[in-house]
Amino acid sequence: MEITAHLDALRREGALLADAAARTDPAAPVPTCPEWRLRDLVLHTGRVHRWVTAIVGDRLPAPLDAEGERAVGEPQPGDAELVDWFRAGHAALLDTLTAAPADLDCWTFLPARSPLAFWTRRQAHETAVHRVDADSAAGTEGPRTDPEFAQDGVDELLSGFLTRGRSGVRSERPRTVQVRASDGPGRWLLTISREPLAVEPAEKPADLTITGPAHDLYLLLWNRLPTGAGQVTTTGDDSLLELWREAATIR
Repeated sequence: MEITAHLDALRREGALLADAAARTDPAAPVPTCPEWRLRDLVLHTGRVHRWVTAIVGDRLPAPLDAEGERAVGEPQPGDAELVDWFRAGHAALLDTLTAAPADLDCWTFLPARSPLAFWTRRQAHETAVHRVDADSAAGTEGPRTDPEFAQDGVDELLSGFLTRGRSGVRSERPRTVQVRASDGPGRWLLTISREPLAVEPAEKPADLTITGPAHDLYLLLWNRLPTGAGQVTTTGDDSLLELWREAATIR
């Protein structure tokens, strides 16, 4: 996807998140993140937006240190100011990314064709996944994500986050999972072993095959869709889904 498409998604998903939060009690539980209340979700996403605004806006060559993290996170808004505080941080992030030059040079943490491409993509999906969380707190399903954007988010998760050495998706013996979008070209063959997850853009026989619309795959693999929900079908060793639920977490 192009940078402009990720910016459009970030704009749309942030507005939807804020709208869901505005009609929901800040103390409402978040079913998709059981340890959080809505205020925790909004504070987390708003702080991430401010954190990235600082990294991109100041062209930082390394992540913020503890003192910088505290400065970005303060002051913490009360419940009455929470949504306006979120909207302000979201707008500042959009302005900063939109104004950033194509040759932006700053710190990133996943491979990408450029730092600007990395941060627009990362923040679009950060915000989209947490918009789903906000909808769950509001008790609404919310709009489905566009298939191209959803496939892009699946690819970022599988080929980016979960191939890193810190990933906990491991198995004592090699096992394979085929992920297949039913409404687009997305195909990922995952090999789970003692080593970090290996991902190929291929379609081959596997121990478990997961097929469904890109939106449902996006939510399932980000652990936002319960097993058996949506239009996802599985064939093969379903115990691999339980392994995924337990190990595929992003901190």
